[in-house]
Amino acid sequence: MRAGTTVALACCVGACAARHPPPVVTPPPPSGRYLQGPAVDDTHVPAFATAGWAPFTRDAAIAIAKREWRLFGSPVHVETAGPQPLPDPATKPERQPGLWQRVGEYWWEGLPPDAKEVSWTGIHDEQGIVFPADQDGTYAWSAAFISYVMRIAGAGAGFPYSASHSLYINAAAAGSTRLLRAHPAASYPPAPGDLICHGRGAARALQFTDLPVATPFASHCDLVVDKFPDHLTVIGGNVDDAVSATEVRLNPGGVLADPLEPWFVVIEVLYAAPSA
Repeated sequence: MRAGTTVALACCVGACAARHPPPVVTPPPPSGRYLQGPAVDDTHVPAFATAGWAPFTRDAAIAIAKREWRLFGSPVHVETAGPQPLPDPATKPERQPGLWQRVGEYWWEGLPPDAKEVSWTGIHDEQGIVFPADQDGTYAWSAAFISYVMRIAGAGAGFPYSASHSLYINAAAAGSTRLLRAHPAASYPPAPGDLICHGRGAARALQFTDLPVATPFASHCDLVVDKFPDHLTVIGGNVDDAVSATEVRLNPGGVLADPLEPWFVVIEVLYAAPSA
């Protein structure tokens, strides 16, 4: 009887399962509030960042940037005039265990999956070959860091993710994305959550009126994380081979007044909700 009862119960449970299959749970689609253009392949990105689980806010972007800064040991970059001494390759943060892998995550999650750079790390090229420390300029990851922060904060398809800052600088200047607006650094006071950018190399001479530029150009952008009466605190990737914070001076009107870096454009990011 006991065996027969067990079989009967098993059949009953099986029949109930057949009649009432478990529900299929799927994440909600993105809200599309800031999406523009064709759908993007975001298979490298966690669902919480792509499925509208939370709004895209400046608080989220700032918190993510500060988290990554703390991960690298909270380094502070001090701008000085003249040439800087070269660091010991063996001590570069981007090449340390635990941190070179993190740089790899910036590439993997920040860029479109068809970009060759998605397989780079802080020490490897796309073939998994360790590149010499003195060639790390070829693998500069500052734009990948900004792309990662925006992606994980939930910017969705509204941000032009790229290995080059110039792509989203030009997009903001051309008005090709509703998420970004470009303003002249000489007159627009940046706010926390905005990006401030300058040219590098030959592009240091760029002016706001030159935008958009027809071809990619060397540049750097930092995310504003705090604002004080006389200065900003900004965080950027690949600054001193780490995620570093920098103090940037402001004039009395709250406009950039840094004599050492030619900041020429402020990119206003149109977040989904204001800061709390």
